[in-house]
Amino acid sequence: MDPTTVISPKWQQAIYKVLKGGGVKQIAYVPDAGHAHAIQSAQADPDMQDIVLTTEEEGVALVSGAWLGGQRAALLMQSSGVGNCVNMFSLLRSCNFPFLTLVTMRGEYAEFNPWQCPMGKNTQSALEMMGITVLRVSRPEDVEEIVSAGLDSAFLAGEQVAVLLSQSLIGRKKWERK
Repeated sequence: MDPTTVISPKWQQAIYKVLKGGGVKQIAYVPDAGHAHAIQSAQADPDMQDIVLTTEEEGVALVSGAWLGGQRAALLMQSSGVGNCVNMFSLLRSCNFPFLTLVTMRGEYAEFNPWQCPMGKNTQSALEMMGITVLRVSRPEDVEEIVSAGLDSAFLAGEQVAVLLSQSLIGRKKWERK
């Protein structure tokens, strides 16, 4: 095995499995370590299109456009990006587009960066205030079921859904100097 190869936790593998199995053809994201496996898997998959965003609110428009074009798409972001999207979430409500976002949480468990705390503490309420159903995953063994339930709610029932991946699930973040 190549020493630079990183083996992703099973819960991260389960996320990509659910997205792929659920017919998602596009994944929009701002790069994030918590979503690294899904991003790398999409990049390696000729049947999946990965789209790097400059800011998360672009992803709301992108996944809406994908739906209008006949494809399922998911937005991957960190909790800090939810604050960037609040105004754009009105597009989802006004047009009643199905929507699925997977949100890696910051500002919770063992956070070291005080700038992450305000949005981390208000992510769920901001999403709910905009009419988005929130599901939360804190245990690795629940990831596949909850992400699958969110995908079905979005693309079968036409709901707007955010799955929050708790910071304790992802693990402690640490500053590293290089």
